[in-house]
Amino acid sequence: MKNVFITGANQGIGFETARQLAGLGYYVYLGSRSRSKGMEAQKKLNEKGLHQAECIEIDVTDAGSIESAKHVLERKGHGLDLLINNAGIAGEQPQTMSGGSIGNLRNVFETNFFGAVQTTQLLMGLLQKSEEPRIINVSSPLGSLSVQADSQNPNFRSYDAYSASKTALNAFTVLLSRELQYTNIKVISVEPGYTASNLNRYQGTQTTEQAAEIIVKYATLPDMPTGKFFDRNGNELAW
Repeated sequence: MKNVFITGANQGIGFETARQLAGLGYYVYLGSRSRSKGMEAQKKLNEKGLHQAECIEIDVTDAGSIESAKHVLERKGHGLDLLINNAGIAGEQPQTMSGGSIGNLRNVFETNFFGAVQTTQLLMGLLQKSEEPRIINVSSPLGSLSVQADSQNPNFRSYDAYSASKTALNAFTVLLSRELQYTNIKVISVEPGYTASNLNRYQGTQTTEQAAEIIVKYATLPDMPTGKFFDRNGNELAW
């Protein structure tokens, strides 16, 4: 049985990804900043007959919290086959680069970028124990500089802090994949689509079930590519 750790898995795309992977036979660790919400998510999976799921409390903005989560995983006595950096926040509006709050920008980066980086760094030892370790960073088309440079693009929205954090996350994917190119660890960014979730006050055009499908698709590919950026249709996106 393969093991997967998903940050931000107590709700939205993270929870649905956990549900789908558990249904495929993965043992799923539900990373949740709130233990009570994580336990509630675990209970929901159990009620669906999915008992290979376990909540682990983690705040990706707190290195000590990540260390604690790592120790919980280490006590299980096995490695980690898949890490999905899904935890993310949209931040407050307005988010303009000319006048947006620096505090808001820092908060968004703490979760969406630094959180993913330090979670990956601290769990790297567990990933190295796997025969086919994979890292999937959940990104957005707003993280593409090509999209942001085209103001006529239908994906263009004024979420500057969020967009910049996802651009940084994509850079992390590229740089990490280059660093690990001679190892068996593969790293990609995935854009699951404009999804109705708590992140955007349920304004998206697709369900979390649809969004999770692309993440699950790449998580379960026999030979996952590395250092690439894909959308929900499987198309490679420009950085």
